[in-house]
Order: sequence, then C-alpha cells, then structure tokens
Amino acid sequence: MDFPSNHVPARPVDVWLPPGYDAARPYPVLYMHDGQNLFDPALAYTGVTWGVAEALTQLITDGVVPPAIIVGVWNAGERRWQEYLPQRPFASPAGQQALAAIDPTFLPGAPDSDAYLRFLVTEVKPFIDHTYATRPEREHTFIMGSSMGGLISLYALCEYPHLFAGAGCVSTHWPAVAGVLPELLKLASPAGRHRLYFDFGTEELDAQYEPFQQQADILIAAAGYTQGQDWVTHKFPGANHSEQAWRQRVHIPLTFLLSN
Repeated sequence: MDFPSNHVPARPVDVWLPPGYDAARPYPVLYMHDGQNLFDPALAYTGVTWGVAEALTQLITDGVVPPAIIVGVWNAGERRWQEYLPQRPFASPAGQQALAAIDPTFLPGAPDSDAYLRFLVTEVKPFIDHTYATRPEREHTFIMGSSMGGLISLYALCEYPHLFAGAGCVSTHWPAVAGVLPELLKLASPAGRHRLYFDFGTEELDAQYEPFQQQADILIAAAGYTQGQDWVTHKFPGANHSEQAWRQRVHIPLTFLLSN
C-alpha cells in the first residue's frame, strides 16, 4: 500500500524489524532511500538487493551493532533526481547556472528535495515512531543511500541536524553537485555530534568520483571532522556502481553508523 503524503507523490515504505523484535524495547532506526532495491530481488532494479537485512542480522548476531529497524522509502521513478538532488545549494544565481547544465534526461523538472525531506521528517518518521518501538531521538536516528541517495542522505543531515545522528553516503554521485559542492558542504553541521560515511569504487560510473570526494574530504576536515572517528571515506578498488557492489560492503557503513 502506498504511503500518502501532502508533499510528494505517494509511494511504498517498507519496514524491516530485527530478529526478536520486542515492542516493549525501543530500537534505533535507519532510514534508507531507493527502498525497492533493499529487500526483495523481484523488485530490485537489477534483480540484486543490497542484502541490508542479511548484513544487519549478522552484525546483530555477532554483537557488533545493537538491533535496529530499517525503513526503506521507495523512490518515485522519473522523479528520483528531482527528489534526491540537494535543493538549497542551487538557489543562488551561480547555482541556477549549474542547475541549467544538468542533463534534463535525468532532471526533468526543478529540484524538489526539500519537499521530499519534509515527507520523511514530518510524515514518515512520526508514523514510524508512533507505530513501532523506536528510539526517536537524534542520537538513534540515521539515514543512508547510494548514488543520488548518497547526496540526499548528506543533505538530510545538513537540513535536519537535530533529527539525524549520521549519514551513510555510498558511491555518492558528486558530479550532480559539481557546480555547488562547496555550498552543499557549507551547510553541514559542525563536527562533534554527527557521523559521516562516504565511499566509492574505481570502475564504471564510480571511476568519476575520486576527485570530487577528495574535494569533499578537504572541506569536511576543515569543518572539524576527524577521519576514522566521526567521519570515514573508503575507496574500494575494482568496485563498480551497482547493488551487487554495495551488497558486498554494506556491513561497513552499517557498523560505522550503528555501533556504539
């Protein structure tokens, strides 16, 4: 059943509960984008899921992270870029110029990520916190995605630092914000209260990302984040831009974000 919204088109929202879920015990929550690619191979874009449920179950079993709930919010198909492209950095005249340079095949209309985030934080999150046994505080709420989903995860943390404790940005599609990358990262909250995870591969689309990630790393370090503590960037030689690649390493951002 589609989750209704006053801000964006309705779409499914999947909820994964950890083994042994107990309604009397509160759990941290990880919100993830592109929900149709997370759990069911029959729905996944390439027929391969992230394997996030399997990875998190193993981490919980091994005592690496506490039990947690995963909320998978589906993308809206042709509106995906509109909803995932960080909106505020493009508001300036320079940003508008950078926006005009984006291929309309990918971005058929104006960015609408502010509305998408309002959907997440004013509609989805309150429903999840009301319906399930969650720890609703910022310290126990995380967000993660890949490619454009990595960008919107970072933007969510920038726009709602009081709601999210960490963002997992996997194979972040930095070229989409090449013209406004410094403006985007200026929005980031000061270090000390959040965790930032970034990674990239070296093959296919991911081969474009390293110089942008290096620029981002400089800005993040300048903001006071410490590599290996509240921020990590990983390079995965040989990895491409696919659910299969993310499946092989999803345990790494899960551990970084959810471990105590």
